[in-house]
This record gives sequence, C-alpha cells and structure tokens, in this order.
Amino acid sequence: MHIEQYNFTPARGWHPILPGQSVSAAQLVLVFGTVERLRETDLIRTVRQAYPYAYLVGCSTAGEIQGDQVLDDSLVVTAITFEKTIVRGAVVSLHEMQDSFHAGVRLAAALHQDQLAHVLVFSDGTNVNGSELVRGMLSDFPEDVTVTGGLAADNARFEQTLVCFNDEVCDSRIAAIGLYGYDLKVGYGSFGGWDPFGPERLATRSNENILYELDGQSALTLYKKYLGEYAQDLPSSGLLFPLSLRTPTGERGVVRTILGIDETDQSIIFAGDIPEGSYVRLMKANFDRLIDGASHAAQSSYETVGSSAPDLAILISCVGRKLVLKQRVEEEVESVREILGQQTVFTGFYSNGEIAPFDLKTQSELHNQTMTITTLSERITET
Repeated sequence: MHIEQYNFTPARGWHPILPGQSVSAAQLVLVFGTVERLRETDLIRTVRQAYPYAYLVGCSTAGEIQGDQVLDDSLVVTAITFEKTIVRGAVVSLHEMQDSFHAGVRLAAALHQDQLAHVLVFSDGTNVNGSELVRGMLSDFPEDVTVTGGLAADNARFEQTLVCFNDEVCDSRIAAIGLYGYDLKVGYGSFGGWDPFGPERLATRSNENILYELDGQSALTLYKKYLGEYAQDLPSSGLLFPLSLRTPTGERGVVRTILGIDETDQSIIFAGDIPEGSYVRLMKANFDRLIDGASHAAQSSYETVGSSAPDLAILISCVGRKLVLKQRVEEEVESVREILGQQTVFTGFYSNGEIAPFDLKTQSELHNQTMTITTLSERITET
C-alpha cells in the first residue's frame, strides 16, 4: 500500500505542492476539510486533476487530523494506492432523516459484491439518523463485513454539513467505499472516556432518535435543568453533556449526543436512536479519561489485526471531545501514535458521530463522543 498526503490552508496554500495531471495509480483519495474549504470548487478540482482515476470521497469536519496534528480551516488529502485490494464507490441522496434506513439499504445494494471485506461510510451529519443508516447497511451485508466511518460536521454549528464524492460536494448525501479482496487487513476500535453523573432515567416516550419524555417528564425541560447556565447555548452545549444509553437487558451501553432541540414539543433530537424503555444517564468530561479512551481505541484496533503496525489509520473523533480538550486536543492523537507506531500514516476528522463495532464480537453501530479508529494494511505475500 502506497500513501501520499497533502494539506491546504489559506495561509500557505498546498503543502507539499499537489502534482499536476498525475498518472498515479491511486484508487482512493480521502478528503476532509471545513465547510468553507470544501465549498472552494477550485480546491476539489485541483485534487481531481491530481488523481483523475481515483474515487474521491470525504466530508466536512470540526477539525482535520493529519499525522499527529489537529488542523482547523484546512483541507487534508490522503491518496491511497492498494496493491491487491479493489475499490468501488457509491453515493445516495438523503431526502429526510426518516429516510436513513432506506439510504443505508440502497448503499449496501450498490456495494454488495463478492469478496467485500470492509465499507467506509461518510454521511451528512445534521439530517441523518446514524443508527438507522448503519442498520440499513448491515441488513444486506454478510456478518463478516465490517462498516466504519463517521458523520460530517460543521464546527458545532449544526447548520449544514457536506459530503464529497468524486467531483461533487453536496449536503444531504451519504458516500460509501467498498474494499474488496482477501488480502486486506482491517482493524478497528472505539472508546469514550466520559464520566456519568446524576440518576439513571427511563425513556418513557421517544420515536427513533427523538426523545420526548424521561420518567414521564419533558425531556428538554429536564435536560436544561441539569445543564444550568449551559442550557442557553443549546444545541451546541449539548456536546459537553452527552447521554449514556443502555437497554433493559443490560447490554453494553452507547453514547448519544444532541443534533438539535424542538422548543415546540419540548423534544431533543439525537444523532442515533433512543428507544422507549431504555435507560439514560447524563455524562460529563474527564480530561485524562478522554485521552485514555483514545489510547484504548488504538489498542483495540491494533489487536484486531494481530498487533502489527498498520499502513493507514483513519481517526474519527467527536467534536464534543475537541470542545472539551481544547488546547490539549492533540494529546489524544499522540496517545494513538504511541500505540500504533511512527510508520503508520494518520488521517481523519472531528465528527458529529462515529461508526464502528465495539469489538470483534459485535456488529457496527453509531457512537457519539468516542475516538473511533480504522486501520488498513494489506497482507504481504511470502515468496
């Protein structure tokens, strides 16, 4: 596997300079950048000219990851040339949030072919139910096919996110890349690091990812009570106080974060499902545990491929973690580096949601407020 990386910032332009009309054999180019940079059609056109034969896919972010750095207001380009792996892409439009499951089904149908090993997905981040999207994709895949990726972000504005697929950058769409072949090695890990506080409460009225009542009370009113002065900055302040969700059967919980609120019906809109009858508990940040969580995710991704250094690591961390860590945000990337080693190329972004399995025994699902890592490498054929 051969990997090239570039970034663009308004201050210094491209670094290093992108090749012109390249004859590169790269099959996949990952593009992560702010809404402002992705809207610059000349930048995307320049990338396309450099890699005319590759699938160009990515999304808008709340921060870009390249190497051990977390960048702001940049465009990070990672071109990947596989030696043995086949790459195919698909994109669908998302007409409304309720279409998320069927959008996942359509993507899966487009990519479901022999030797499918892994799928990378990058979705609109403000108009999607991530849980339903993943559920729709998995409904048409064999159990051994893994799905990882994330929801696009817009620096915690929750206004408009963008997804890039080849020559087009649009909102309300989902792009996916299928990776095919028996020589691809995929690792993954996902971990949070938030501390729960307050009592556990029952979701007494909800509809998919919209929560109306907790313990028979208005969910929004109760949530604002806990937030105190932070309530005036909702929905963005909700990134600092996610919910831990568990089902009545006591399964391992997931974290859910806010995408929006509705003052009319006093409801909270989340990035993924909050099933009726589930139990939720508020969470708050713990600096050291957030960084430790990134390290745990790296260790998990390392172990799933037999504890060998991967060629590429795609780091997708939640925007809420970035808001909490502030100037310490690069420490979570550095903690991943300590596990994976110096030879692994890092790319990624800060997201509105992360998609990955918990571990080898579970299927992919939507997470919030985690550091999620996907590692890629190809098996070396012995002669």
